[in-house]
Amino acid sequence: MSEYARWEERYRAPGFHFGKEPNYFLVSLKPILPKSGKVLAVADGEGRNGVWLAEQELEVHSIDFSPAAQAKAELLAQERGVKIGIEQADVHDWDYPEAAYDVVCEIFTQFSSPEQRARKWAGMKKALKPGGLLIVLGYTPKQLQYGTGGPKQLENLYTRPMLEEAFRGFRDMKFVEEEREIYEGTSHGGMSAMIGLTARK
Repeated sequence: MSEYARWEERYRAPGFHFGKEPNYFLVSLKPILPKSGKVLAVADGEGRNGVWLAEQELEVHSIDFSPAAQAKAELLAQERGVKIGIEQADVHDWDYPEAAYDVVCEIFTQFSSPEQRARKWAGMKKALKPGGLLIVLGYTPKQLQYGTGGPKQLENLYTRPMLEEAFRGFRDMKFVEEEREIYEGTSHGGMSAMIGLTARK
């Protein structure tokens, strides 16, 4: 089964796979979000993070390759009384515009192979305006011990050296490496090992 077919099947199931509430790490960054501006939410799925960003009065462009997920994102935006721009796109091959966004946000999008990840991150860097805010959150290799969500392939998991190298040249780079219990829908539940990055282009 292709990655697209696998995710489409998961998202067609009733309910919100990862819940309706935004990711905890993203919410913790509210104090450093701009008061206005454009946000690119990469592989935003059912829209829980994109919708929350729109609630912060930001103009959100939500991209994902799953129509089933995006239908739920539309419903969630309507439910919360906000608007988000939704575009079906493969985040690895999308034509990322040059310096178009004040924030680029990637939360738990670890279905990419190393080669795909390099293309995706190159696009994200290109799309961010100078001085713009980068937000990345992913599972670390220790997550394989917990098995409470995320990929089972070691090469898909994030480490600090990997992120430092990928976003070399960014400033104000801050890392949060932690193990904590998270409960996000039916797919992320229990003790988890994660790394979060914020940085400025």
